[in-house]
Amino acid sequence: MLLQMENITKNYGNVTANQAVNFDLGEGEVHALVGENGAGKTTLMRILYGMEQPSSGSVQMKGNVISFDNPASAMASGIGMVHQHFMLFPSFTVAENIVIGREPSVGGVFDRTKAAALVEKLGEQYGMPVDPWAVVSECPMGMQQRVEILKVLYQGADIIILDEPTGALTPLEVKELLANIKSLALQGKSFIIITHKLHEVMEVADRITVLRDGRVTGTLVATDTDAEQLSRLMVGRELVALEKQQVNVGEPVLEVQGLGIRGPKGKGKALLKDIHLQVRAGEVVGIAGISGNGQSELIQAISGLRSVDEGTVQLAGLDIKGMAVRDIREHGLAHIPEDRYLWGAAKDASVLDNGLMGHHQTLKRRGMVKGKEARARVSEWIRQFGIKAGSLDSKVQNLSGGNLQKLIAAREFAHDAHFLIAAEPTRGVDIGAMETIHTELIRKRDAGVGVLLVSSELTEILQLSDRIVVMYEGEIAGELSATDATEEKISLLMSGGNRQT
Repeated sequence: MLLQMENITKNYGNVTANQAVNFDLGEGEVHALVGENGAGKTTLMRILYGMEQPSSGSVQMKGNVISFDNPASAMASGIGMVHQHFMLFPSFTVAENIVIGREPSVGGVFDRTKAAALVEKLGEQYGMPVDPWAVVSECPMGMQQRVEILKVLYQGADIIILDEPTGALTPLEVKELLANIKSLALQGKSFIIITHKLHEVMEVADRITVLRDGRVTGTLVATDTDAEQLSRLMVGRELVALEKQQVNVGEPVLEVQGLGIRGPKGKGKALLKDIHLQVRAGEVVGIAGISGNGQSELIQAISGLRSVDEGTVQLAGLDIKGMAVRDIREHGLAHIPEDRYLWGAAKDASVLDNGLMGHHQTLKRRGMVKGKEARARVSEWIRQFGIKAGSLDSKVQNLSGGNLQKLIAAREFAHDAHFLIAAEPTRGVDIGAMETIHTELIRKRDAGVGVLLVSSELTEILQLSDRIVVMYEGEIAGELSATDATEEKISLLMSGGNRQT
C-alpha cells in the first residue's frame, strides 16, 4: 500500500472525533471517505495533511512511519489537499496562484512569462488545460477547482485529498472533474475524496470507507456495493422516501413584476432584466441555473439585501421594495441564505445566539430574552436536526459547515412565515440531514407556505419542485412544470439553448 493510517484516534477534551480508525490508499486508487457531518472525515484528513496531530495511532507511507507537523511537511512528502472553500487569491492570475511559493525567477525577480509557460505545459501534461493569464476572480467555479488541483500537482503531490470537491460546481463541471480524477488516477496519482454525494462516489471511487461517530463502519469495493447500503452504514438506519401530498394551491404570496437591477454604477450588462415570477401558497417553485446567472441578485432583491432599479416586489399583497430586511421578515419572510457564513451567521457569536436570530423578539420579557426558554428551544432544534454543536455557548465558528447549515435551516423553519426562500438549503450537509431538510420543506409546502427553492443540484430541484424556473444571464429562460421537467430540458435552458419566450 502507498499509504496506511492505523488505529488513528483523535480526542478534543472529552470529545472523540476519531476512534481507532484504519484507512489505506493504493497507488493510482480513488478512495472515497463518506459519512454524516461530524463523523470525523475532515479530522482524519487534517491529521494526514499535518493540520492536526493524532492522540494515538500511526501513519505509514510505503512502509515507513511518518509524522507531519504542518501542511508544508505533508506537501514535501507528496500529499496535497484541496479544501472545500478554495484557497486562491482572486486578484491573481491562474499562473500566479499555481506557482505561488515556488515561483520561477530571473535574477531574483518573478518571471511571469516563464510561470505562464510552466502552467500551460502542466495543464497539457495532465489533460487539464487552463488559461494561465486569466484572473481567478473571473474564472467559473469549475475552472477554479482545476486551478487548485494543478496547484498541488505543481507542488509534486502524488496523493491528492479533495474535500467536498463538487459542492459549488454545475452538473457539467462535476462531470469534467470526475473525468479528470479518473484520468489522473490512470497516470498514477492517488485520490482521497471526502463527499456526501453517493452517486458521484459510485461513479469515480474504487473503494469507499464509511465513518459514523468517528468509527469505521465499513470499507467496501465500489463495484460490490450501492448507494442504499452506503446510506445505511452512514446513518445507521433506512432512509425514508420523500412523499408529496396533493395540495390545493392558494393565492400568490410572492409576486415579482418587471424586476430589473442594473450593472455596477448603472453601467454594463444588467444583473437582472424584466423578471416576472409568482409563488403561490402551497407550492414549491424551483429556480435552476448555473451559478452567476442572477439567482443571487434575485434572492437579495426579494429579501431586501439589494436595492431594485425597476419593477415591483409584493409579499402577501404588500409592496416590499425598499423596505428594511427586518420589516420584510416581520411581514412573513423566512430565509435560508445561500452563503451560510456571509448572510446566515455571526461567526463570533455563540450557537445559542445564532439560533435565536429573528426569534429573540418573541422570547423577551421586560426587555430581556427568557434564557431558559431560549436554551430549550435551540436545544430542541439541535436534537431534531442532529446538529453536533458541543455546547450552546461555544462559538458558532467551531461548527463544521454542514452542522452550521443545519442550525440555520432549523432556525428558519421555526419561523411562522407564509413565504420561505431556501437557497442551497442542503449545501454541504450529509444525506441524513438532507432527508430532514427536504421533509421539512415539503411539510411547509403542505401547510400552505409558499417556497422559493434555489439550488444548483438538479436532482433536488426535480425532486421537490412543483414548478421550475430556469435563469440564464439575468433573465428567465423558461418555465417547466414538475411533470414535464427533465434534467436534459433544464440543462439545455441553463446553457442558453431552446429559450422560451
